[in-house]
Amino acid sequence: MSDETSTGTGTPAGPQPEPLRFFGTTWVEHDGGYTGRRIAVAAGSLAAAVAACLVLRFAYQGLAIADVGTPVTVLVVVMFAVCSALAFRHTSDAFTKRPDPDRQASLRGLLAIGFVGSLLAYCFRSLTEAPGEKLHREEYEAAKKQYARRTARRAGNPSKKSRRP
Repeated sequence: MSDETSTGTGTPAGPQPEPLRFFGTTWVEHDGGYTGRRIAVAAGSLAAAVAACLVLRFAYQGLAIADVGTPVTVLVVVMFAVCSALAFRHTSDAFTKRPDPDRQASLRGLLAIGFVGSLLAYCFRSLTEAPGEKLHREEYEAAKKQYARRTARRAGNPSKKSRRP
């Protein structure tokens, strides 16, 4: 029985690739409509970012109608710009290394305010690869190598080994 054979449960032996959102495991072999999915994800996240900018424009117009004053208006615009920039950076970094769960929890509010930056990061990453593909591919390849090393050491049933006189 080789390493690629089934374990009897219908799944191949060895490590399994982790599915990505919107892509499943098509990122492994770039099959099953992978390119179409990348295009759709890029277009969808860009459309969502444009829609979000329109909503933010309505909010800005609401501030102008309410006549809250220039300092408040500038503060709100700067807040959304800074939060979007930080969310873009955090999201793009999360595609190359696993984020710290505690830090992720503490940044949840900032990421919610800067959602436009996260959407744009998702869009730009989708133009080159599935978001998170590089990280998952590195982890999957490392797991396959480790599995191959572990199984290569096992030469069969040691009780059936021939004894040397």
